Amino acid sequence: MLFTVVAIAAVASRVFAVAPKGPWDQFNLAPKSRDSRPTSIHSTQGDIQNAEALVGHGVATLTGSGSFVVVDFGKEVGGRVFLNVNDSTTDSRLSLSFTESAEFISPVSSDDSCRAVASMDGDGIQSLPAPLPQGQFMQTIGEQRGGFRYLTIVSRSDAPVSISGVGVQITFMPHWDDLSAYTGYFLTHDPGFHDPDFLTKLWYAGAYTVQTNTIDVHQARQQPCPGPEAFPDTDKALKPASPGDLGISSHTALVALNDILPSKNALLVMFSTQDPVTGALQYSGPPINAKGSDTYISWSLIGTHNVWLYTKDLDFVRTVWTNYTKAVAFLEGQVDETGLMNVPESFSNDWGREGGRGHNSAANVLLYRTLVVSSELASQLGDNELSAAYGTNATALKAAINSVLWDDGAGMYRDNELSSLHPQDGNSMAILFNATQTEEQNKAVSTGLTQFWTDIGPLSPELNDTIIPFIGGFEVQAHFIAGEGERAIDLLHRARCELTSIQQWGYMLYTNLSVQSTLLEGFTANGSLGYRSAAGANFDHSFTSHSHGWATGPTPALTFHILGIGITSPLGQTWTITPVLSGLESAEGGLETELGWFGVKWEVNENLLMVQITTPEGTFGTVNLPGSGQMIADGEPVFGGSVDLLGGDHVLTRALT
Repeated sequence: MLFTVVAIAAVASRVFAVAPKGPWDQFNLAPKSRDSRPTSIHSTQGDIQNAEALVGHGVATLTGSGSFVVVDFGKEVGGRVFLNVNDSTTDSRLSLSFTESAEFISPVSSDDSCRAVASMDGDGIQSLPAPLPQGQFMQTIGEQRGGFRYLTIVSRSDAPVSISGVGVQITFMPHWDDLSAYTGYFLTHDPGFHDPDFLTKLWYAGAYTVQTNTIDVHQARQQPCPGPEAFPDTDKALKPASPGDLGISSHTALVALNDILPSKNALLVMFSTQDPVTGALQYSGPPINAKGSDTYISWSLIGTHNVWLYTKDLDFVRTVWTNYTKAVAFLEGQVDETGLMNVPESFSNDWGREGGRGHNSAANVLLYRTLVVSSELASQLGDNELSAAYGTNATALKAAINSVLWDDGAGMYRDNELSSLHPQDGNSMAILFNATQTEEQNKAVSTGLTQFWTDIGPLSPELNDTIIPFIGGFEVQAHFIAGEGERAIDLLHRARCELTSIQQWGYMLYTNLSVQSTLLEGFTANGSLGYRSAAGANFDHSFTSHSHGWATGPTPALTFHILGIGITSPLGQTWTITPVLSGLESAEGGLETELGWFGVKWEVNENLLMVQITTPEGTFGTVNLPGSGQMIADGEPVFGGSVDLLGGDHVLTRALT
């Protein structure tokens, strides 16, 4: 698990409406209670009596040093472990170890959460107090585990010990009373895949991932990491605010939870890291305080706009505006005579990719998006002169990106003007952030990106042997925007000759290597957990996070594109509904803002598309439907495939051919 966003210590309970009940609720992974219990016994070794009692009621007994029982919570959990010691002697000893992946179940070590060690034994166990007192044991806040699925309970002496009532007190999402009370939902049936519920499961896996990544700043694990003999730490589960991750997770938080508070607080942390002289922001908050990333500075600035768009909180923007404009100036100060930002080596850090310096396409596309949203925010604050300047600079930068970096022969953008590499990140984000100039470019880039695909996901050319869901999430959206919805779904899941040959997020949810409930930080071309092994992870496969907010891109993509819901002004005062059918037969769902409910339900029946929409009263927007036949809106014929509507309930139909 990776905590990429933070919640303030004292917050009010949520007051938003809960999504309607329906068959989609069976896919919601969030626990109903903060006391989570194991669902099964994974395995035992040695002398264990009545192990199954740890799943239900009753008492289990461990006898003999090295005897252990592994309980399985069935999904990612995180918080304070508790258990009852029913019977023990002065010689009884117990220890606990933790892992997200079954691959690293061990009675002597946990998966490496704190330090990447090539031997994969950098983190140890937690030994319970000795002599072992009878009664309830519960971890302290400082001792809690960030995220795991499997808990191994080990006897460390020959003396018998009897235990019961094993569980975890969930500490993530502390400002929610009911973790399962989502404000949004999604449902579709996909008969073309071996699991017709996969896309729905994926939407909810992304939502749950973001929940597990949110914690009160006063309830986190102790830092710095204790030594391996004391307790496995959770750096991968307790990473500070990371603005790159928010480039995806804040959208996930909107569509599923309507909870932007953690994103806002994470950004306040990032602005507090600003260098008062240069204006540069760090690319992670304390305690790591990493410096030197132009792209992550852009993500902080883009994230500020996302918060404003989803909350209409202009006071938040005013609070950070001085810092904000100074950070923009820092980035613009790197634009050279080519019209592009020339990223220095010292600010070329990114998600792990290589070659981020120079006229890097991803960095320049992010700067372009930064200038576009900065122009809008400046206008909202009444600074029309600054807004115009940002807009002018954005236009010039877009022209330079296309003049210098576009490779017409390849139909893609180069990583920089001297490179023959056509990156996944720069090309995906060029479509996502409208740095392209024509629809033909979008189509060409969408096609070009498929050259990187393997059976389990796109192999990013920017970093050897890496399949990275962070960038894959942008690619999914890029295919949708390019009008290639079926290609986007193919990226999410592809069945070839065998049902086991499944694409990126399908692999994450179905492989036995994963936690099978939340989404992986990354993996390799052969499907191993050796993400970034040679680039910072020290070949430590157990260091990979299994609950990573930046991997949740499909959740907002399915809402924004399959349902077609677009928020075009704060809180959805204006909106668009543009469903991309993507070879599916039906879909429904929606999201909530403070203005109310935005819902879409569509189905295709004998070549006729029928769409039901609900948007808040007092709003207005545009509905765009695919097809070539006559559109009917609320019983009235409409010329073309687009119609402007006031908020409320509407029914539209259109023949697809």
